[in-house]
Amino acid sequence: MINVFKLTTLYFCFALIATILNILAQQIMVYVYWGKFQILISLIFGTIVGLLVKYFLDKKYIFKYKVFSFNDDARLFALYSLMGVFTTFIFWGFEFLFYYMFENRSMRYIGAVIGLFIGYIIKYFLDKKYVFRI
Repeated sequence: MINVFKLTTLYFCFALIATILNILAQQIMVYVYWGKFQILISLIFGTIVGLLVKYFLDKKYIFKYKVFSFNDDARLFALYSLMGVFTTFIFWGFEFLFYYMFENRSMRYIGAVIGLFIGYIIKYFLDKKYVFRI
């Protein structure tokens, strides 16, 4: 039987790691690129970093899924990413909402953390049901 407390703790820790790396990647991009679409580009960059980290951690440690080939992994990653589209809109929505409501970078990242938290909870159940079926 799966230890629910252990699984929940691991998932929370991995979500925290992915969130920190996402925000860090966004912050790096803000310093590197100062153009017109700075916020959007930093959001996309952070999202990609968070997605890759979270996919690896979820696949290996949460769902203990073993891939059998590159094609299997590519299919799984595509499905995992697809499930993340809806939750990404939640995350981006909160981040943009906080940024435009408060016009402050710190509040932007607080919105991002709230959106990611909500998104990761939803994403777990989507991934469990549709992605990492065994």
